[in-house]
Amino acid sequence: MRLPGGVYFAGQSSVWGGGTAFYDPALPGRIAGRAYLITAQQFADVAAQEMHREPDGVELDLTTALTAGRDVLGPGRYETLIYSGDRLGHPLLTFTAAWRSVDVVHTAPAPAYLAMLATGLNETYGWNSDQIGAYLATMAAT
Repeated sequence: MRLPGGVYFAGQSSVWGGGTAFYDPALPGRIAGRAYLITAQQFADVAAQEMHREPDGVELDLTTALTAGRDVLGPGRYETLIYSGDRLGHPLLTFTAAWRSVDVVHTAPAPAYLAMLATGLNETYGWNSDQIGAYLATMAAT
């Protein structure tokens, strides 16, 4: 699937060692993604893990995100919910940072992080290495 906007790298990943990918729906273009049909509870668990919180079994209140398109749950990375419309009758929700691409210094991602992204692009879209390299280069340029 594709979402409107772009991806940029910023900050420092404690796992990968370089910049972390963030989604900014205000950037030009469309990003390549993969959607999963999961329950609200599963989404809350994944979001909690990415927010470095313990999953507590409590569903997130998605009302603001679904009505306003965005809901900032906290100041940290991946603490902002983004609603990007519906697909086959199900809401498309993701999470990113509260800040925008223009508000932060961009940080180069680690090669291992890019390799993981490349694997996902190949699995999802069947892109070859030239297509993947060109796409990832657009991310770094934003």
